[in-house]
Amino acid sequence: MTVIYPSPIFGPVHSRRLGVSLGINLMPADGKLCTFNCIYCECGFNEDFHPKLPRPTREEVRTALEARLQDMRQNGPAPDVLTFAGNGEPTAHPHFPEIIEDTLALRDKYFPQAKVSVLSNSTFIHKPAVFAALQKIDNNILKLDTVDEEYIRTLDRPSGHYSVEAIIEGMKAFHGHCIIQTMFLKGEYRGRDMDNTTDRFVLPWLERVKEVAPRQVMIYTIDRETPDHDLRKASHEELDRIGNLVREAGLEVSVSY
Repeated sequence: MTVIYPSPIFGPVHSRRLGVSLGINLMPADGKLCTFNCIYCECGFNEDFHPKLPRPTREEVRTALEARLQDMRQNGPAPDVLTFAGNGEPTAHPHFPEIIEDTLALRDKYFPQAKVSVLSNSTFIHKPAVFAALQKIDNNILKLDTVDEEYIRTLDRPSGHYSVEAIIEGMKAFHGHCIIQTMFLKGEYRGRDMDNTTDRFVLPWLERVKEVAPRQVMIYTIDRETPDHDLRKASHEELDRIGNLVREAGLEVSVSY
């Protein structure tokens, strides 16, 4: 079942990777806006969910977030993390840097122990204001599903110009203040084998991850229904093998099955 999240605040939900997570969705509540069109996205294909509503404004996000945090302080549960996620790419919001400033101030006011996380596909990290905002948060989680350009164009289907080299250089500029998140899966898409758990994909990916030297690597697989029904989860054994390779490279890794 396709998931279109409420906007601008949803949850809290229990995240496999982050704990009790209060979601912040900077996309319209009735559709999806993203610079990727991933064949595994739980929100469906972009072309099937064109929104009619606008993105929430900075003030709408701030007001809704403060109201929800006030309620959580009175009634629980306490969030482990405030997570920018939802129906698309959060850093594409025109006021993303200002919204980050508001969120950090509200976090400090109501739940100073909570982390602020952003789940990003990395396509806007070249913008100075976005880069600066991501430097200020606790968990700057950046997607890198592979370093194979052709495979990315089939799996993630980025819109417009996309360069793996440019993305990796942008990640390296954080000097370790980032977490790389990678989806591993199996199955087929339009007759093409989509298994990226083999050494053909894993070893070149790992070499570039080592260049970035992130604080952590998150590897995961499909958890919900995908818009393409010929995709399958990577097995526990496959994910564990990849996780062990990351550890052997001297990097911290978390594995979500």
